Amino acid sequence: MAENRNRPIRLGMVGGGAGAFIGGVHRIASRIDGEYQLVAGALSSRPEVAKESGRELGLADDRIYTDYEEMARAEAAREDGIEAVSIVTPNHMHFGPAKAFLEAGIHVICDKPLSSSLEDAQALASVTPKNGAKFLLTHNYTGYPLMRQAREMVQSGALGKIRVVQVEYPQDWLTEKTDEDNKQASWRVDPKRSGAGGAIGDIGTHAYNLARFVTGLKTEKLAADLTAFVPGRQLDDNVHIMLRFEGGAKGMLWASQVAVGCENGLQLRVYGDKAGIEWRQDNPNQMWFTEFGKPKQLLTRGGAIGVAPAEHMGVRVPPGHPEGYLEAFATLYTQFAAIIRGDGAEYTDVLPSMADGIEGMQFIMAAVRSSEQDAAWVTLEG
Repeated sequence: MAENRNRPIRLGMVGGGAGAFIGGVHRIASRIDGEYQLVAGALSSRPEVAKESGRELGLADDRIYTDYEEMARAEAAREDGIEAVSIVTPNHMHFGPAKAFLEAGIHVICDKPLSSSLEDAQALASVTPKNGAKFLLTHNYTGYPLMRQAREMVQSGALGKIRVVQVEYPQDWLTEKTDEDNKQASWRVDPKRSGAGGAIGDIGTHAYNLARFVTGLKTEKLAADLTAFVPGRQLDDNVHIMLRFEGGAKGMLWASQVAVGCENGLQLRVYGDKAGIEWRQDNPNQMWFTEFGKPKQLLTRGGAIGVAPAEHMGVRVPPGHPEGYLEAFATLYTQFAAIIRGDGAEYTDVLPSMADGIEGMQFIMAAVRSSEQDAAWVTLEG
């Protein structure tokens, strides 16, 4: 727990050095509400890049590390050591750092998915954190205010009994064969670094997690068709999945990184026997709500429809002032800061957890298994 609730939480970072997209996003998100200050990092597996990146971020030379295990030991021993660490490495490098820092008593903020294998994810869940260190998985789309609103509406019964869930996440940036010099692309299409899933692990897990977060429906079975359209690609770049939920609801999930013309088209539609909702991430401050037999209603972020306190929903600015991707990330960071400080009990049910990470890995592996069996119906547990 932070010693002084009026100062920023001391933050470290593993990964996120020069040329890394997601590291910059995490750093911005951590600063938006003033809850964290980056003071240490092992920013790259390449020593020269780690040192150069740390200096560019203004870190003291003795807080720039070239090895995460050394960082965990050294920071845990310092009186002014980091209290939390953000892990923003490729998938295969999530398990080791997360384990090391939890065992050192340092809170962990980990990018998704939880790991590159279900076995590592389960092993991480069995770790006993020192001094009650906490864990956050950054499924950042759950931080959008209208996705919090949609969850509340489903729980309140505003949609009635859920029947149909449609979620999709299309992109086009991997439409052609990737160049090994493209750092962001190369590890995502490499099974040694990404794991068994390509598009399904990178963006399919986001779509799946968001559908589960909003609806609360537990998955019973899935049937998946995973395809690598680009010749020679070892991992999927397009995913079609049918979902059966407990209670009879049905779902469909499409994730693609070869959908030409789609930049980042995450969208969710949920239909019950009373009403439906429709939301798109490229216009996250609006959501359509339609009751059967009545005109469509356009709900807005921060409008009069809120059923929970603004801070719980992640609302920072007045209606009509848009909030987006970085702010959604920041909501997770800020609410996790409240948990670290011992004040955030009300956020534990909305922040992505280790359990969500385990289910995400089960989802990936079940989809791979189903696709290998010609889209046979399988359970997540296998």
